[in-house]
Amino acid sequence: MLVLTRRVGEKIVIGEDIVITVLKIEGNSVKIGIEAPRHVKILREELYEELKSENIKASEVSKDDLKGVLKNDKGYKGPGTSS
Repeated sequence: MLVLTRRVGEKIVIGEDIVITVLKIEGNSVKIGIEAPRHVKILREELYEELKSENIKASEVSKDDLKGVLKNDKGYKGPGTSS
């Protein structure tokens, strides 16, 4: 891990298109600004972990659950048939 010391107003550049700026420091809290292209996903760690957990749960859907969903789909014609 790279550890850097910055003061308010100072920046860190990552690659060619991401800039992190220290905006404010109060006690144990640091407010930062992040400039990055729109396609770069930026999440707080706790939100990232929550989303990762939800994605894992969603991927663990049972075959029976999927069959139930398909049976309720009016366009579903059963296994081995094309729609």
